[in-house]
Amino acid sequence: MEALFTSMGVVALAEIGDKTQLLAFVLAARFKKPRPIIAAILCATLVNHGIAGALGAWITSMLTPDVLRWVVGISLLGMAMWTMIPDKIEEEETQVAKHLGVFGATLVTFFLAEMGDKTQIATVAMAAHFPNPVMVVIGTTLGMLVADVPAVFVGDRFSKKIPMKLVHSIAAAMFAVMGVLALLQVDTWIK
Repeated sequence: MEALFTSMGVVALAEIGDKTQLLAFVLAARFKKPRPIIAAILCATLVNHGIAGALGAWITSMLTPDVLRWVVGISLLGMAMWTMIPDKIEEEETQVAKHLGVFGATLVTFFLAEMGDKTQIATVAMAAHFPNPVMVVIGTTLGMLVADVPAVFVGDRFSKKIPMKLVHSIAAAMFAVMGVLALLQVDTWIK
């Protein structure tokens, strides 16, 4: 359960203000159909984070525990720094696959926007750390939904009331603490 709750909390915080959350705002404003948008976000995130979770599990099988500790620790510290950089949504990401309908357009654009995104990389790192990558993928997917579903329903009004710098600082601090714990081999963090 630790993998589920840690993954969910970290990704939910990291996703606030992320480009995929901004994409959820844009898609909701453009299509005004929350159900297919949310369903597509769920599907795209499951596939994307499923791939990331499998990569994390593979990395675990390929590296010695000591090397893995350094890889995970440094990755998490890098995520802490990256989290402090605000994301911007690029217009072409919202234009991709318009002819596929609301679900298809959201699925394609959300999946592509999440490729190489900080939440995907965080999923790889957490799946490399925790012994159950499936719980990590479930947790990160839930974290994405926790952050993105409200974005679909309330759009820009909601985002303007959230102190983004504070949220990014909290998420960065969580990544940094986990990275330091991994590097120091704290038993609660290292397998």
